[in-house]
Amino acid sequence: MKAYKDLSKEELLTLQKQLNKEYEEAKAKGLKLDMSRGKPAASQLDMEMDFMNVLNADSILKTEAGVDCRNYGIMDGIPEARKLIGDVLGVSADNVIVFGNASLNIMYDTVARSEIFGVMGETPWCKLDKVKFLCPVPGYDRHFAITEQFGIEMINVPMTEDGPDMDMVEELVNTDPAVKGIWCVPKYSNPQGYTYSDETVKRFAALKPAAKDFRIYWDNAYAIHDLYEEKKDTLLDIISECEKAGNPDMVYEFCSTSKVTFPGSGIAALAASKANLDFIKKFMTIQTIGYDKVNQLRHVRYFKDAEGMKAHMMKHAAIMRPKFEAVFHVLESELNGLGIGSWTEPKGGYFISFDALEGCAKKIVEKCKEAGVVLTGAGATYPYKKDPKDSNIRLAPSFPTPEELAMATDLFVLCVKIVSVEKLLKEA
Repeated sequence: MKAYKDLSKEELLTLQKQLNKEYEEAKAKGLKLDMSRGKPAASQLDMEMDFMNVLNADSILKTEAGVDCRNYGIMDGIPEARKLIGDVLGVSADNVIVFGNASLNIMYDTVARSEIFGVMGETPWCKLDKVKFLCPVPGYDRHFAITEQFGIEMINVPMTEDGPDMDMVEELVNTDPAVKGIWCVPKYSNPQGYTYSDETVKRFAALKPAAKDFRIYWDNAYAIHDLYEEKKDTLLDIISECEKAGNPDMVYEFCSTSKVTFPGSGIAALAASKANLDFIKKFMTIQTIGYDKVNQLRHVRYFKDAEGMKAHMMKHAAIMRPKFEAVFHVLESELNGLGIGSWTEPKGGYFISFDALEGCAKKIVEKCKEAGVVLTGAGATYPYKKDPKDSNIRLAPSFPTPEELAMATDLFVLCVKIVSVEKLLKEA
């Protein structure tokens, strides 16, 4: 297949005419498809319905220790739920607090607490002249929205297949006391689907921050979201590595069951050192009377243990895997060799990262929307929604049906071709 850059102007004009015809035909179909966010599909939610039958009016809603989950008590989560999450993450239950349904809420509260009250005796961030966060890019838009809301300066750090550019991370963290944190999605990163290498995790653990209140915000959202049982990625445990390196307090690890059970009714957790957790608990006693222990109990009785949860995730994988492979197939068959785009092929998570020709992402997203396919906004994977190359697009294959996904991906590829030809003609 001939690369578009090698086509003559006449060949590009002929191709443009054909592509525009195909686009008008696609618009006439009246599509209304959504690939904008990584929402579980209805088939995944339907698969979970027996989760609702675990507890009923006849259930004994007590923990193994006899605590009544219907009443007040147990601020940091029932022991069984803490153990379940700890086993999933590979950490001790003593290092875990179980909260409500959203890890994003925990992250937001963690930043807010640091702003108002500081971190373990350090100056509250709101009283400092400058607070900075490192942001691996492309990255998760909701992370960036949190730090932007609090007026924290965000610094782009390029991602590699092994994780963030650690030379840059070490230079900034170890020399600038205004750098207070870094956002990380260490396994199947959002959106590229990369998993941090062992070397990267060890380099994180060995950081020597200029700021005592620097923390790694380790959002392990896809810890067990593997697409393949036999070729899944593995991630080194950051908490034990930090302990080995003499930095036990340097990391907050977040996770949830939002895409394991029901997104709106899961449980979320924070894993960290005892000192970090003790500090956080002081504020929790004022902030809340406790989180939903009945839902925590439901999760424990449904999964029984971490192996039960991992086995359950293979049911999700059976639904997700064909969708990812379908997108890979279309991208490979339609774009490979044309030189107008590249993409990742993750082994898990919820997203695929696509890089178009520079200056084309916004136009591609706009053309898709005009023809009835909604994608994540161009620029969303960068702080302040400013992709310096206007190139990255996050694809979310999970929500559409397989039939809808095929139509949406075909249209996406068509829009990539149209916008790329327009750019090349302008440069011709």
